[in-house]
Amino acid sequence: MRPTITRALVLVVIALLIGSYFWLDLGQYVSLEELTRRRDQLLTFTEQHFWGMLAAYMAAYILMAALSLPGAAILTLAGGALFGLVAGSIAVSFASSIGATLVFLAARFLFRDSIQKKFKKRLRAINAGVEKDGAFYLLALRLVPVFPFWVINLVMALTPIRTWTYYWVSQVGMLPATIVYVNAGTQLGRIESTGDILSPGLIGAFALLGLLPLILRFVLRFLSNRKVYAGHKKPKSFDYNVIVLGAGSAGLVSAYIGATIKAKVALIEKHKMGGDCLNTGCVPSKALLRTARLVQEARDSERFGIRSMSADFSLADIMQRVRDVIRKVEPHDSPERYRGMGVDVIQGEGRLVSPWAVAVNGKTLTARSIILATGAEPLVPPIDGLSEIGYLTSDTVWELHELPQRMAVLGGGPIGAELAQAFARLGSEVTVIEMAERLLPREDPDASDQLMQRLKREGLHLATGHKAKRFEAVGDSGRVICERDGEEVSIEFDRLLVALGRQARTRGLGLEELGIRVSGRGTLETDPFLRTNFPNILVCGDVAGPYQFTHVAAHQAWFASVNALLAPFWSFRVDYRVIPWATFTEPEVARVGLSETEAVEQDIDYEVTRYGIDDLDRAIADSADSGFVKVLTEPGKDRILGATIVGSHAGELIAELVLAMKHGLGLNKILGTIHIYPTMNEANKFAAGEWKKARKPEAALRFAERFFAWRRG
Repeated sequence: MRPTITRALVLVVIALLIGSYFWLDLGQYVSLEELTRRRDQLLTFTEQHFWGMLAAYMAAYILMAALSLPGAAILTLAGGALFGLVAGSIAVSFASSIGATLVFLAARFLFRDSIQKKFKKRLRAINAGVEKDGAFYLLALRLVPVFPFWVINLVMALTPIRTWTYYWVSQVGMLPATIVYVNAGTQLGRIESTGDILSPGLIGAFALLGLLPLILRFVLRFLSNRKVYAGHKKPKSFDYNVIVLGAGSAGLVSAYIGATIKAKVALIEKHKMGGDCLNTGCVPSKALLRTARLVQEARDSERFGIRSMSADFSLADIMQRVRDVIRKVEPHDSPERYRGMGVDVIQGEGRLVSPWAVAVNGKTLTARSIILATGAEPLVPPIDGLSEIGYLTSDTVWELHELPQRMAVLGGGPIGAELAQAFARLGSEVTVIEMAERLLPREDPDASDQLMQRLKREGLHLATGHKAKRFEAVGDSGRVICERDGEEVSIEFDRLLVALGRQARTRGLGLEELGIRVSGRGTLETDPFLRTNFPNILVCGDVAGPYQFTHVAAHQAWFASVNALLAPFWSFRVDYRVIPWATFTEPEVARVGLSETEAVEQDIDYEVTRYGIDDLDRAIADSADSGFVKVLTEPGKDRILGATIVGSHAGELIAELVLAMKHGLGLNKILGTIHIYPTMNEANKFAAGEWKKARKPEAALRFAERFFAWRRG
């Protein structure tokens, strides 16, 4: 018999059994009232036919559990009332575990293959986690049932966990709750009058039942912590409430929050306060981009009605302005400011020597919690010959004082695209080398295409689909040999900028010696509360991933610092539901939520609404009339799933859609909000108008047309 037919027959049988239960109203026999009413009769029969009654009871329990029918709790109480604590607990333990395993096997047979096939990519991480720690996760769910047991039975069936593992973990995990329920049943069996309900034994049984999840949660945490902290001696007192390693965005916000609520905080930084964002990333790059845009505007002055403009500059002067901008922002992140808040700012290289101790400058400092916020560094790939070339990265490009005549940029992501456009506008002949077929491969193709067209018009060479194979020195210059469609292509340059993203900074921190886990992406492995495998050591910022943005680092820092300071009394899961970002090229590319590409990959249904910024009055007035607003919504609804904006000031325009997504506001609300005229922000309202226009009530409009014709006579 074919598997499809067999599955259909199994479904029919299960449906008939469940339908019969409700059609025949068998649930009336599985109620506390019925158990109490027939107590004496059942007890007498059980005394006369103990083993037969026990077998029938277990068979009924297995059947009800296998069909996920309501009444398992009452049957468990009945087990205690009829068979006593020991026999009842044994019977219920085996019957419930066998029933759960039957549900597990049925769901696995009916649904696992199709669901794994349909959602293969989304389930990959779950499958890996279950294969690694499936028994522990199942035990935690059984001991502290966050979800009903029948839900656990169905969901676990879709994972790769072994059947035998599922069975024995279920039996062990459900045993404590089983004993408490059966014990409550023994107390129920002694009820003679309504006054007996208030008996100390019965009250104690139900109090234990209510406290069981909390008790078991504490026990699980204790056992887990005991295992992970084995071999480490915890100090009796601590120098600090929290020590923060790294004074970038994540570390600064962590220290700020701790100091604000009057915790004692130490902040350790081995290089410069402000981290990469202030010194080599966000701040200097945006300062450079602004100057480069001014040069380009002078070059394009005819667009603004000015016959010609010229710009006289040197790269040395531009880099001096960049340093001046950094210097002006520095006080926001300075040691003096944080010391004024009460933070002990320590210049030095910190290294973990225990889960509660950090060695720095020859001293050992202790804290109840430690936050790792060590950031990231430029990723430099192991390509032949690269180490012999004097390459630049996003950290070292600011040391340039002379403009390279020919610059090659390896990498077409946000960092590469921004710096490539900046140096091209300043006068370098720039070639962007990208292995993918387009720049900004994380964005939708239409967004990438808009940017690529603009870069080509500005004279950049885009070597997309080119994989760098090796580098060769040519005098004071160099060349890269790339592979394109199976053929070798040579690209020469005077200076090379490696811009392939950033990797988490984890070396030299003592992580390996302590045993802190590193994920496959190179970031530190964390749980949803940003805790490492040592619960008192937390991580935030680029070293944590999965998003390497300054604003996400600050967002994570709130959760890390609060969880570090309030544990074990209170903890918060980090919220990644609405994460925006932008690439600050011209045009800017900003996004929040799903892209079309991601929606298709994840098999998420969506509708797309698009508004062209070339129609926007303010954009036309500014000669910035290119780009678009694209919004993905649920089919038939105005709920926003994601949005992409390409155009001038896209990084600012996206904020309204971020707010709407965060607080559940749909396009109707945006359409009903007054926007100042003329502003770029009207683009969001007009996009909402396009959504509404596509869903106008045609029948009502036809009626209105006839109505107004009648009114005209």
